[in-house]
Amino acid sequence: MAVLDRVARGLELLLELISGILIVGLTAVVVYAVVWRYAGGSSPRWYDEIASIMLVWLTYYAGALAALKRGHIGVDGVLLMLPQTLRMAAAVLTEILVIAFFALLAWMGLVVLDILGGMTLVSLRWVPVTFTQSVIPIGAALFIIAQLLSMPRHLAKVRAGISQHQEEIDQAVAGAGELVEDEPPHEDRKGRP
Repeated sequence: MAVLDRVARGLELLLELISGILIVGLTAVVVYAVVWRYAGGSSPRWYDEIASIMLVWLTYYAGALAALKRGHIGVDGVLLMLPQTLRMAAAVLTEILVIAFFALLAWMGLVVLDILGGMTLVSLRWVPVTFTQSVIPIGAALFIIAQLLSMPRHLAKVRAGISQHQEEIDQAVAGAGELVEDEPPHEDRKGRP
């Protein structure tokens, strides 16, 4: 598992970097357009199209990051109520369905790229639509990789009957408790503890 953990950590850092760059870039584009609108009376022609594309890219890359961290919405409480044999079968089936969905999305994304070949953005004629839409198969493939890398740890928790969401809550509460313990005692206005 050490090799998988290192690969997962590398992918996590890469996805965090890409997502961070996209957030900063999207913020810069929106702020630029707002300033331009107030200074000159109208936004640049390309602003809306580029901001929309950046938001979609951010969604795909951050979604893969969330999949790697198993941060997507789930109801593991229901799963953990099942007997272990059924619980494991349901967990494996869920993994297969998620991977199959994203494999289909990647395949259809490639079909879409073929259909859109030769087209360019409306506002920036030098940017091919295939470049902007390449995020569909790339994002789907990243999601599959993230799912596969996080699957062994997830299935081990399911087998052991550990709720990931409860574990995260317990860690957050423990962390908050440590913060409170580290604070110096508060004094009232007269300097008394």
